[in-house]
Amino acid sequence: MHVLLVEDDPLIAQGVLTGLQLQGFTVDHVAHAAAAEQALQLGHFAALILDLGLPDEDGLQLLKRIRSQGKNLPVLILSARDSVMQRVDGLQAGADDYLLKPFDLRELAARLHSLLRRSSGRSTHLIEHHGLTFNPSTREVTLHGQAVSLSRREQALLGALLQNPRHILSVEQLQDSLYGLGDGVESNAINVHIYNLRRKLGSEVVKTVRGLGYQMGVPDELA
Repeated sequence: MHVLLVEDDPLIAQGVLTGLQLQGFTVDHVAHAAAAEQALQLGHFAALILDLGLPDEDGLQLLKRIRSQGKNLPVLILSARDSVMQRVDGLQAGADDYLLKPFDLRELAARLHSLLRRSSGRSTHLIEHHGLTFNPSTREVTLHGQAVSLSRREQALLGALLQNPRHILSVEQLQDSLYGLGDGVESNAINVHIYNLRRKLGSEVVKTVRGLGYQMGVPDELA
């Protein structure tokens, strides 16, 4: 999952960045509202973590503007504003969740996974697809009950396809799911990861839609 973190406190930002990356998230960090808007224009993010006390603008104003522009990505507010009315204001401005500082990184990760599950219309945490099971929290993958070892990038690619199994995702969208805005990405990187998924899960597990991109297919049948 590619997440945009908008947080001006460098210590908190570094802690969140490191903690979420260790749990398999791809995270880009900015410290200002203006930089957040620019990042949202440049990249495709699965979720936004938003601090409210930003140096150039109140985070609530940024959130309201994001929603007025039609951006519907899940937003989790991360704030020390702890009164009931402040939390209500955040949710009414368009936030999907509200987590108070200080917080536990495990809870933050769990809430992000929950937001993604709800935005994908799933009622359960595990993603199951024709005998293939993927756990977004532990990043464990099984095929017909047998564990399959995937690299971090392969896990992220599989997760992006499974979150939207009926959608065709372009190379650019898949790159955004796997890499941060500042990462150098080789031109054939996505093709390499898709090749590895097909080798481990079956030649039809990722379908190529010529001229458009890729779509989740069907993994190997049980022998």
